[in-house]
Amino acid sequence: MSANHVEASPSAGTRQPLRASIGAFVGTTIEWYDFYIFATGASLVFGQVFFPSGNPFLATLGALGTFAAGFLARPLGALIFGSLGDRLGRKNILVITLLLMGGSTVLIGLLPSYASVGAVAPVLLVVLRIAQGIAVGGEWGGAVLLAAEHGTDGKKTFFASFPQLGSPAGMILSIFAFRAVATLPQDDLLSWGWRLPFLASAVLMVVGLMIRHGVDETPEFESIRHRAAHQKPSALAVFLRMPRLLLLAAGANTIGVAAVYFNVVFMLTYTTQYLHLPRAMILECVLYATVLQFCVQPVAAWMADKVGAARFVLLTSLVTVVTPFILYRLVSEGTPQSIMAGLGIVTLFCAAFYAAIAGFSASLFPTEVRYSAVSIAYQGCAAIAGGLTPILGTFLAEKFPGNWIPLAIAYASAAAISAICIAVLMRKQVGHSVTPSLASFARE
Repeated sequence: MSANHVEASPSAGTRQPLRASIGAFVGTTIEWYDFYIFATGASLVFGQVFFPSGNPFLATLGALGTFAAGFLARPLGALIFGSLGDRLGRKNILVITLLLMGGSTVLIGLLPSYASVGAVAPVLLVVLRIAQGIAVGGEWGGAVLLAAEHGTDGKKTFFASFPQLGSPAGMILSIFAFRAVATLPQDDLLSWGWRLPFLASAVLMVVGLMIRHGVDETPEFESIRHRAAHQKPSALAVFLRMPRLLLLAAGANTIGVAAVYFNVVFMLTYTTQYLHLPRAMILECVLYATVLQFCVQPVAAWMADKVGAARFVLLTSLVTVVTPFILYRLVSEGTPQSIMAGLGIVTLFCAAFYAAIAGFSASLFPTEVRYSAVSIAYQGCAAIAGGLTPILGTFLAEKFPGNWIPLAIAYASAAAISAICIAVLMRKQVGHSVTPSLASFARE
């Protein structure tokens, strides 16, 4: 990945890559579990618990607004923790982000309701949601690098894919957590039942910290530790020295981010509100697709190392330009079988892309600024593609009732953006065997 790569000792070489990958996977699973249970809580209970009950629409809008605040905070987390991670190391920062996310989630589970303390309750909820967003903004890039920079040559994409498994794993855990409390009587759910999935994060956080404690700092960072301790904030260097590369890397991630919100968040809205299908059926279909994603990603990452990460993400993004037209055609039939088939086809290629894009993104940047660069690129993309995708889908569904073609075009456009950016990066010969140096982008 880098000219600065230092070979580890034989014992570390056999143990640390796997340990680092597992540590990255467990940590990101916990972070995404926390992030997703907030989304579920915002949809099901927060409007009634934390906002005035006189106007249900405004209460729901306020609850979803707190969810959006997490997206806006993610780039801030990338800036803060990216620079710290490039100076202090990947492992140390990942401990902080895990504590910040877990602590914020537990505190949400302990918050008083609007009925108890009035407007203080939603204010505290927004503050803790912003803290969650900042934690996720710093977690993803560090977790990817912890796994990738420990990886052996020829397997870096595979090891870098382990943090990507945290997204479907966290979603699966969050679905089961809320399933466990959803059967409670409504009064019990609103008073204490919804709090249990949030409080459970304390246990997960302890497990994650124990696992990460046994992971060494990455060899690539150790090779530049002395230089890194005295460098200026790396986020500033990224913006000043390589803005075009940063924008291309963000664009390359577009479909990896947007697909989650097309396939899950917007799909729930589209099928229940516009196709009038049962929510329980759609949730089962989404769960099936998420399990499929979890199973596909490790295999896809292994394949990406064999054929080359750049070629692999380009191919899967190009195929994904086509698959949305199959997806919405099958979803429009309205049967569980057709919806599962459509989600299965599109998930197959989106999951393959998502598995490999982390390693590809990490390979684009030099070690000195890599934490900042991959974090800013991904989280900046997430703030736009993640936050706007459900809104765009809802607007198109409302504007063109009964016509799924505009939805498929929007989905395909996100894949096309990724494909174009990846193709440009490949033509510039960035991201293959030679990692760019700071000097090579100093004039960008």
